[in-house]
Amino acid sequence: MHLPINYLILIATTIYQAIATWIEDKKAPPGKLIDVGGYKLHLYTIGDSRPTVVLDHSLGGIEGYLLIEDIAKIARVCIYERAGYGWSDRSLHQRSSEQIVKELDILLTNAEIKPPYILVGDSFGSYNVRLYAHKFPEKVVGMVLTDGLHETGMLNMPLNLNILKLFFASGFVMSTFGSILGIIRLLKTIGTFEFIKPQLRKFPQDSLNPIKRSFCRTKHWITMTQEILTLDISARQVSKANQFGDLPIVSVKANSFFKASIWTFALPLKAANQLREKMHVELLKLSSDCIQLQASKSDHFVWVDSPEVILNAIKIILNKVDYNSQ
Repeated sequence: MHLPINYLILIATTIYQAIATWIEDKKAPPGKLIDVGGYKLHLYTIGDSRPTVVLDHSLGGIEGYLLIEDIAKIARVCIYERAGYGWSDRSLHQRSSEQIVKELDILLTNAEIKPPYILVGDSFGSYNVRLYAHKFPEKVVGMVLTDGLHETGMLNMPLNLNILKLFFASGFVMSTFGSILGIIRLLKTIGTFEFIKPQLRKFPQDSLNPIKRSFCRTKHWITMTQEILTLDISARQVSKANQFGDLPIVSVKANSFFKASIWTFALPLKAANQLREKMHVELLKLSSDCIQLQASKSDHFVWVDSPEVILNAIKIILNKVDYNSQ
C-alpha cells in the first residue's frame, strides 16, 4: 500500500523538525538559565555601565536580539525570554502580566542584576514593564514603550478588531501544529520570514537565528496562544499602573499598525489605526515627563523597521537619569 505524496512530505518534514531541534538543543544558549521557582528562564546580559536596560518583548516576539549589541554600547542590557519562548522553559501558570512581572523580578533577583533599571517594553511588553514599574517603583528610573498598548482601548475594541484578535489566535493554534509537523521550520529554511518582512534582511544572521529558532518550537506558539487569550486579563491587571508621577517615559509611536500590502489588504487597518491613536493619547498621560517619538517609517514592528528610534529613546532616558543623578 502506497502512502499519498502529501503524507510522505509531512513525515519527512516532521523528521526534519525532530533532527533539527535535536541539533539545536546540543548548542548552549548565549545567556544563562535561571531558576524562577521550578522552571528556568533564559537571561542574556551584555555591557557594563549602569543603569541596566531590561527588555520585555512583544506577544510572540524576542526582537531584543536585533538590537542588543547596539544597546550594549551605551548601557548594560538584559534580554530574557518569557516562559515558553526561546530557551526558557514553559510555565504552567497563567500567561498574564501579573505572573510575567512576578517571574521577571524573581529572575533579576536570582541572577543578581541589581537595580536601577530602565525598562523597555514592546507592544504587549509595554503592559508588563508598566506593571513592573508600578509594583517596584524603587527599582525603575525610566521606561521606553515601543508602540505600546493601553488598556482603555484594548478593553473596548470594536467587533471587527475582536474578530481580528480571534483570527490571530486561531492562526497561532494552526501554527502549533505546523511547528510539530516541521512546516514552520521548512518555511524558515526557504526564507519565508524575509520574504514576508524584507526589512529583516538588513540584520545579521547571528541576530536573527535566536528569533527564528524560537518560532520553530511548538512551545512558542502555545505560549502565543495563551498570551493573546489572556490579553484582556492582562489589560485589567495593568489598569492600576497608570500614575507614574514624573518618571521619565518615552513612548515610540509607529506610523501605522500594519503597512498596506498583499498580506494585509483584508485586515481592518483603519479601525486598528484609529484604536492606536486613542491608545497613544492615553500613554502620554502616564507621567508628567512622558514624551512621544515618531517612528514615521515604521509599522507596528518598530524594532525591525526603525531600530534607530528605539536607540534614541533609550539615550533620552539615559541622559535624563544621568542629569537627575548629578
